[in-house]
Amino acid sequence: MTSEQHLAPFRMPDRLFAELAAGGGSAAAVAFLERAERARRLLLLRTLLGHLDALPTPLTPVAEAWRVLKEAAETSPEPVERLLLAPPTGGWISHMLRRVHGTATGPPLWAEAGHLSALALSASLHAGTETAFDVPLTDGRLPLPGLGMVRLPGAQEGLTAGRATTAGGELTVTAPAATTGSVRVTCHPLRRHADDDRSAAREDSWLPLRTLTHTGPDGTAPVAVVLDDLDPYRDLDDHLPPARLDEDEAQEWQRLFDEAARILARPGGPGPGRVDPAMIRAIVPFGRTGVSPPPLPFVQVSASSGDSFGGMLIVRPASAIALAETLVHELQHSKLAALLHLFPLLEDDRAERYYAPWRTDPRHLTGLLHGAYAFTGVAGFWRDRLAGAEGAEAVERAGYFFALRRLQSRLAARTLLTSGRLTVQGRALVSGLARTLDGWLREEVSPAALHRARTAAALHRTEWRLRNVVPAPAAAPSDLRFRPDRTSWPDLRTHGFAPRPAAPRTADEHLAAGDAAAALVRYADVLADAPAEPHALAGWIVARTILEPGRAARRMLARPEELLEPSPRV
Repeated sequence: MTSEQHLAPFRMPDRLFAELAAGGGSAAAVAFLERAERARRLLLLRTLLGHLDALPTPLTPVAEAWRVLKEAAETSPEPVERLLLAPPTGGWISHMLRRVHGTATGPPLWAEAGHLSALALSASLHAGTETAFDVPLTDGRLPLPGLGMVRLPGAQEGLTAGRATTAGGELTVTAPAATTGSVRVTCHPLRRHADDDRSAAREDSWLPLRTLTHTGPDGTAPVAVVLDDLDPYRDLDDHLPPARLDEDEAQEWQRLFDEAARILARPGGPGPGRVDPAMIRAIVPFGRTGVSPPPLPFVQVSASSGDSFGGMLIVRPASAIALAETLVHELQHSKLAALLHLFPLLEDDRAERYYAPWRTDPRHLTGLLHGAYAFTGVAGFWRDRLAGAEGAEAVERAGYFFALRRLQSRLAARTLLTSGRLTVQGRALVSGLARTLDGWLREEVSPAALHRARTAAALHRTEWRLRNVVPAPAAAPSDLRFRPDRTSWPDLRTHGFAPRPAAPRTADEHLAAGDAAAALVRYADVLADAPAEPHALAGWIVARTILEPGRAARRMLARPEELLEPSPRV
């Protein structure tokens, strides 16, 4: 491992780019992206070290930490490479670059720079070398990247400097005590079942990093993905305190991950929506540390960062299929972020003016590209679920989501292709997505599922315009004027239209069941009291256009905001 820049450029083989442009990507394609991310991190780290060399600090200088890290890499290259490529390492490097350029905040800069010493300590433990560092401690805690966290009972609270030494895989940490003197802990982080580690665990001084595992039916080496609730740079940007999951919550994550990995283990080529769980490096559980209250069946929040390849932040859902879908979705974001590091795919002025069919707010062009790429993968995921579905309910659900996501993704691809802002490589990428989606749009889905998907897509776009766009009949679609009072709104229909209503009662349920006339009457009842209520008005417009198709209906769907006044009548 070296921080020197090599002059040999990265050249992606055409076949690998074609795989990724189609929305998929083989293990070879993902491995190429990972190698490129490694090179990028080393270049960024070299830049960062230049900024930190002269930083006043009570800790061991960063140059010494870097020296130890490189020496450990020579002795034990594989574990040190894993440390370098771990998602939190990428997050820390980018966060620190933002810190030195004044675009991010956090603890004192010297303390955050000291995280490099923690990386070096982890590397030294893997290599079995001897080191001694002055390190930052927060409330007596020292995170060790890739391993876990040392806690020193009785240590002084707040930010302090401690001493950490390693020798033959043994770690000793000394810190100022809360009263007088010092406290000390010794453990062997790599030998989690050793007697002294059990003793340390009883004293609540060592927390190992958890992993999620899955062993396939063929008995091959198990997949192990980090479940990171400890690393301070596991978040998308800011320094984050540990949020240890309780045992029941950790077991739920293991159960769901094991089932999700089985769902993803579909034989066949590396097409869009097919993910080898081994490609995922870390999952960050977000927002809940215990099993109560019960989670929603679908993933409420998930996110990833281009700085943290292979990492993803997820609120645990109640269903394995929702987790599997999210793993596909977030890995798509990682792949595209890596491509954006290699190629200029578009010229984006960052103006938030584009409709994204899965968002409630206007998006900039890069965000739209990310969504199109991610949801193409999601469409492929549901296409595979449809092919293997058993039972009418499973067929209807998979057919609905496949039909919905392919339609939405193709609409986004068309917006991108007509934007005039794609580079040569960007046009090749989006054209590849469009070809994949055009092929899928010709595939058969049950009429009922297809109807619900088309209706839900129309409802979302209609409500989006009602809530975001200022009525301006003369405005071109690319020159929208947005409401200054627009706010986020709950998208109740994407998941609400997935099941086929057996006994419809509400207006939405009647519309999902195919009874637009009954739905229209119920929407009109709501609008009689609240003529501009966007949810009901969107439903009324879509139901009306189903009953009376034609040129007027197409115009009403194209610019529904024109109907905000006066109130509609049946």
